[in-house]
Amino acid sequence: MSDACVLCGHGEARWELTGRDRLYHTTARAFDVVACGGCGLLRLSPRPLEAELPQYYPQQYWFSGDRSLAGRLEESFRRLLIRDHARFVQRAYRNAGATGPMLDAGCGGGLLAGVLRARGVPAMGLDSSADAVKLAWHRHRVPALQGDLRQAPFAPRSLALLSMFHVVEHLLDPVGYLRAAHALLRDNGRLVVQAPNADCLQFRVLRARWSGIDIPRHVQNFRRADLQRLLSSAGFEITRTKHFSWRDNPAGLATSLWPSLEPVARRVRQLDRGGASRLFKDAAYLALVLASVPFTVLEAALGRGSTVMVEARKIA
Repeated sequence: MSDACVLCGHGEARWELTGRDRLYHTTARAFDVVACGGCGLLRLSPRPLEAELPQYYPQQYWFSGDRSLAGRLEESFRRLLIRDHARFVQRAYRNAGATGPMLDAGCGGGLLAGVLRARGVPAMGLDSSADAVKLAWHRHRVPALQGDLRQAPFAPRSLALLSMFHVVEHLLDPVGYLRAAHALLRDNGRLVVQAPNADCLQFRVLRARWSGIDIPRHVQNFRRADLQRLLSSAGFEITRTKHFSWRDNPAGLATSLWPSLEPVARRVRQLDRGGASRLFKDAAYLALVLASVPFTVLEAALGRGSTVMVEARKIA
């Protein structure tokens, strides 16, 4: 596979940092992150092969919840925070000016799609994980399919809206993926994309410790300008941008500062020892998240928030 930039095709790059998997400890290997000499896009180098990527994704690394007291409290908290995303998607759906289905690509356990369906948006889900799809169906009553968007069984121009929350940074070929999304959307359809913002203040300070770079799962690391070029190359025009997310920005900083407290990482790495231990760590993580709010609100107000969420219109 070519190690050229996926945005501009430039082959030269400069070293930026070296890091490891701080969150899930799937490998002890160190990875380089380089900046494209042409456009500045950050990427892993050498770029991983498609066949090696699955080893860096633990089973059920997405939030699934459980029926314990701690699990129910965590799901309720996440449901509260995800209203921010739901409002953004609802507005984009209205802006599309068409009735019809929407698809959440990379839906995980289906929490967001379930919230949207409760608000009257006909949301469906798509995920590469069979366990995630099963959870979406049974926990959140979301019609969901397992698979890849590029081979998804939807007719061309059949969707009013397509969303991708924290998907594009994982893709070896994000341009091809977004072109597949373009083909599925109706004229004037909307695409909602959220990704970590590599131009944020957190990255400037924390570098390889910033959770948004998530080595080795994030093979590309976009700034807002990179995301704009990516979307433009696939036939989209950005119409709305948001730099703050209640679900992601404070929690991202908390995870950067203390990754072993992050709830999904604790489950994957089996760090909890009984119910009392889990509740204590949940409380400690929540306190760290709340303490992170002022800084993350400030950096977002400066246009340097740790995530960027955009609504884009299909134009060509």
